[in-house]
Formats: sequence, C-alpha cells, structure tokens
Amino acid sequence: METRLVRIGKGEGNGEEALQEAARILRAGGLVAFPTETVYGLGANALDEAAAKKIYAAKGRPSDNPLIAHISSFEELKPLVAEIPEAGRLLAKAFWPGPLTMVFPKSSLVPGTTTGGLGTVAVRMPDNDIASRLIALAGLPVAAPSANLSGRPSPTTARHVWQDMEGRIEMILDGGPVGIGVESTIVDVSVVPPVLLRPGAVTLEMLRSVAGEVEIDPALGGRPDPDIRPKAPGMKYRHYAPQAELTLVEGKTETVVEEINRLVREQTACGKRVGVICTEETKDRYPVEALCSVGKRSQEETIAHNLFAVLREFDDMQVDCIYSESFSREHLGYAIMNRLTKAAGYRVIHV
Repeated sequence: METRLVRIGKGEGNGEEALQEAARILRAGGLVAFPTETVYGLGANALDEAAAKKIYAAKGRPSDNPLIAHISSFEELKPLVAEIPEAGRLLAKAFWPGPLTMVFPKSSLVPGTTTGGLGTVAVRMPDNDIASRLIALAGLPVAAPSANLSGRPSPTTARHVWQDMEGRIEMILDGGPVGIGVESTIVDVSVVPPVLLRPGAVTLEMLRSVAGEVEIDPALGGRPDPDIRPKAPGMKYRHYAPQAELTLVEGKTETVVEEINRLVREQTACGKRVGVICTEETKDRYPVEALCSVGKRSQEETIAHNLFAVLREFDDMQVDCIYSESFSREHLGYAIMNRLTKAAGYRVIHV
C-alpha cells in the first residue's frame, strides 16, 4: 500500500482539499492518521467493523484493547451511548473539547470490534482544528488510537507516524508537532463514582474539582493482571517502549543522579552504549554522550510534551540500555510517571 503524506496547517494552501480527501478515505473504510492536541491518532470509521479491524491489523494491536471514538460536537455523542450520566455531562461541559476521554454505556450502534467486546464505549472530543474538521467532514465518529505500532512510543510528529505506518495506511495528515504530548485522560463515567483509568493532562485533581469523588482503578497502582479485560487503552499491554531496555530510577534527585552515573559506568565497562533521560536542571551532571533532556522540572508540561520524542530519539541513537530520572506523581506528573513506568516494563530502581 502507498501511504500519502500531506502537510496541512498554517501557510499550507491545500488544507481543505486534503481534509476532503481524508474524509472520503474514512467514509470508504480506509485509515488516516491525523494530529490531535495530545498525540497523532490513527483514524477509521468507528461504526464499521471491517475498518476497525484494519486499525488492529495496522498497529499489531490486540483485539481486546478498546478503541476511542472521536467526535466533533456534543450532539454526536448521543447516538453512540445508551445514557449520559450526570458526571459525564459535568465533565464534558468542563473539559470538552479537550484531552479527556470518557467511558459510557454503549448503544447498539457501536460494534463490539470498536469497544474490544465490551458493553461500554470510550469517547473523546479533541481540541484540534484539523481533527475536528476532519471528523465533521467525514460525518461519522472516528475511532483513533495513537498512530504507532502497538507497544511503541506514541507519535507526536508526522515523522514518527511515517516511521511506524508507512505502507500500512492510506494517508497521513501532517499538522506539525502536537501540543500536549501524552494521550488523553480516561475516566469511566458508566459507574458511580467515576473511575480514573488513565491519567493525562486533565488531572485527577481537576476531575475531582468538577465531578466530586473520583476513584483510581487498581491497575494504575502497578503491573496489571494479565487476565484482566481492559476497559480502556493502555491498561493491560506493553506500551510506549523504546527498542532498548529502559529502567526508571526513583528517589531524591541527588541520589538518583548518583545512582544513574554508577549504572552508566557499570554498563559502559561491559561495552554497552548507554542513554540517560534527564532534565534541564541536571543535564550537566551526566558525563555520557547519549544524553537527552526531557524538559524542566519546574514546567511539567515540557516533560510531557517531549517524553515520547525523546524515547524515539534513543532508537535513532541505537543505545543498548536507557536509565531515566523519575518525576513527581502529582498533577501532570502522574501521567508522566504512568507512561515512563509502562515504557520501562515496570523496571524501577528505588534509591
């Protein structure tokens, strides 16, 4: 299959034509990658079982891992769900459009292929002009997991999508780098009280300020049970991983820096090429060539924005192993640590 990459956005004169073509591909049951404010999504008709199966095939994604249906207006939610609980209404009013996915009881309109066989459906309204316009032009809900091979770091640029999806899908809309850099928050509003299934830029504190009590799914507390049936993407399977083995070192910053430098010396003595994920505050303290600053601790949004790109950069460097500093588990740091812990396959050294 030939994949067409089309630059779209400010300064590009082909925007409407490219969006119309992408919408036609979606209506015909094809696959289109497009930017959102979180990461790039791999889109297909959420109501077409055959199209949803193409997503699983292109990504190499397990079929019990649910997809998220993307909409462009609140009115488009109603046909997809059996009911809209009050918590869902409140959270939609506060955070849609935006980086929040909610899990609702599904209607009969949504096929089980899209929902991983569950009786619920995950829905999001992205806050991105290209995504919103594409969904509206297609005239259908768009199932769109991240546009990467299953298990790999999510794509935050069209180049990342091309690396994983070239030859697997019909079209990539290049809207430039995304803003946030980690996938949407997922909260299950089909139960009372609502349950956080995946942390993101809409933080737990923000959810509770609007919906009151919000519980945390036990799967977020550690390595998930391999026998669970996931209610949302990212709950069960290996995610976000670079090609090299990643280990997360957690503790006070001073101790973490000392331990990572010790580990680097140890691995280098064995002939291995070692990568280190650090911050702007600590980057001068590592005498290692393969060094990537992921952002500023004082500005967590920079860390979220750069995280997946840094993981992919180490693939380009062809390192043998990677050690990463740890971050706060509060606010946006909760999402950052969730992604890093999964990328490390739960290999965490506490110092």
